[in-house]
Amino acid sequence: MHGRKAYELVKEFAGGEKGHLKIFNNELFERVIEECNEHHNALQSLIRKMQEEGLEVQTARNADHYGALIHHLSLIRNKRCLMAYVYNRAEIIRDLAWKVGLLHELPREIQEKFSDSEEHYFKDHSKSLKIYMSQLSLDVNVDMVPPKDPYIKVRVLEDLGSGIILSDKSANFAQHSMHFLKRTDAEQYIARVGSLFQLALLVYIMRRDC
Repeated sequence: MHGRKAYELVKEFAGGEKGHLKIFNNELFERVIEECNEHHNALQSLIRKMQEEGLEVQTARNADHYGALIHHLSLIRNKRCLMAYVYNRAEIIRDLAWKVGLLHELPREIQEKFSDSEEHYFKDHSKSLKIYMSQLSLDVNVDMVPPKDPYIKVRVLEDLGSGIILSDKSANFAQHSMHFLKRTDAEQYIARVGSLFQLALLVYIMRRDC
């Protein structure tokens, strides 16, 4: 009561590894919502009581007034904690949509951490980005900092075979072979989410914009 469960919810999120999600705590989330309803009902009950006694709710300074104030502040605190929990998780999910969702399906172990609404949010955000890029014929997910050179040199870490179709040519991505490619062509093969999981099989060996 009075914000303890909401505090636990925010503390749980803050205790996780930065940029990574824990499983959505639906049980605790729903319990905080129940507390919000309890505070709201208690607040309305005290306000009605004061009105029935002919007291001015805003100016009366009796036990009911301060009781209503406690329920009001507890309700606001719970709502802010719920919003912080949802918003900060949404930021991570949006980041995943930019880094991963445009090119690959998320691994099952990550999707299982989403709530139903978060799963829909991820899919809708990724879809909107793809539609936007398709309409502009522009990959907005490449080179967040404008590069000085549109080409980079890469080395193939694992054999990808021959006849790989790129924007301006076809290539043979044999293991350990070296290529000078457009960034937009190479980007989809480069590991882009660090320790989260391996997405692709090319790495930069030289960044020409350094």
